[in-house]
Amino acid sequence: MHVILTGATGFIGSAFLGAAQQRSMKIRAVFRCNEQARRFGDAKNPALVVPSIEADTDWSEALVGVDVVVHCAARVHVMHDASSDPLAEFYKVNVAGTLNLARQAALAGAKRFVFLSSIKVNGEKTQSGGPYSAHDVPAPEDAYGISKAEAEAGLRLLSLETGMEVVIIRPPLVYGPGVKGNFSSLMNWVSRGLPLPFGSATTNRRSFVGLDNLVDLILTCVDHPEAANQTLLVSDGEDLSTADLLRRIGKSLNRPARLIPVPVNILIIASRLLGKSSIAQRLLGSLQIDISNTCTLLNWKPPVSVDEGLRRAVQQRL
Repeated sequence: MHVILTGATGFIGSAFLGAAQQRSMKIRAVFRCNEQARRFGDAKNPALVVPSIEADTDWSEALVGVDVVVHCAARVHVMHDASSDPLAEFYKVNVAGTLNLARQAALAGAKRFVFLSSIKVNGEKTQSGGPYSAHDVPAPEDAYGISKAEAEAGLRLLSLETGMEVVIIRPPLVYGPGVKGNFSSLMNWVSRGLPLPFGSATTNRRSFVGLDNLVDLILTCVDHPEAANQTLLVSDGEDLSTADLLRRIGKSLNRPARLIPVPVNILIIASRLLGKSSIAQRLLGSLQIDISNTCTLLNWKPPVSVDEGLRRAVQQRL
């Protein structure tokens, strides 16, 4: 089976590439420039250069003889987007670029298209009604989530038109070696021994997914017959409060997390006054995912525990 991978230098794509090569999978990685292609390609797994992923990108050379496309490349969610029209920028890559690649893949004879989406398609937070499931009506709130939802809808229609199987994977926040963004900040705070006002954040619950668990699921979806035309939610299978997450990060770093029990309602009020409500939601709110459908359909379970995943994530900092 021949697999083409986009986003091969990204956080998730590079990890998938390494795991696929370890399994001796025939994989063709796509890079944005010749320097990347030279560095990561080899005789057995030649790399190709595709400078951009847009509505008019020509994929004909990359798709020759390909059976499965694993599409990890995307314009990713950013905290402070400088674009005057973020939705248009997300649409150009995440919707038009994705559907253009998928159409050409179907015409080239690809049997399956594995699309890395986001739990943001479901929404930003869960309430007392329970965790998100794959059967929920999409309710994205930001431009990134909207673009992923539109791409998913377009891929489902394309699958009906062409017969190419589509597999959609929606992960929450992904952590692992080399993680950046908010998760990296949390690890830095704990590593530096800073006092953190989250000792009372014990009742919220958030789902995360370790990089190795996500990569394992993507590898499973490359050829598992029951994955065809499914929307699959993924997590570590254990949800954590903010206080518990910080303590377990501290344990992985061999440093105690210094948590001060500031009441959560005080933190929420303070975040509103400072214009940081969105950050407070991610730190203090809940976002839970039900992965039982994924596990049952594929006879799959996350191979790496939360504690082991955190240990691997912090290794490079020790």
